[in-house]
Amino acid sequence: MSTKNLSAETDPADVTKDQLIHDFKVVVADAEALLKATAGQGGEAIAATRARVEESLAAAKVRMADAQAALLVRTKAAAKATDEYVHGHPWQAIGIAASVGMVIGLLIGRR
Repeated sequence: MSTKNLSAETDPADVTKDQLIHDFKVVVADAEALLKATAGQGGEAIAATRARVEESLAAAKVRMADAQAALLVRTKAAAKATDEYVHGHPWQAIGIAASVGMVIGLLIGRR
């Protein structure tokens, strides 16, 4: 496996769940290769495989940090939009909240 699939150059907003899963599969595959290399061989094969595993882990960590930062930005934007809507339309927000509460109450009451 090659770490060229793990590209930290992509836009953090474009990182998807499938890309993250793929990155961790690459890391796991490289870790398995490291185990196989250390079982029967020594020297250069182990060093090369370890370097590849370290590179995969570093790239996956960068991708996860970027995804976390992008998620934080989107979450803050959604919270701000919600806050602005509630302040602009307080009675509608109260009606929506009451309706959701009533539905949840009905669902809990049926159990």
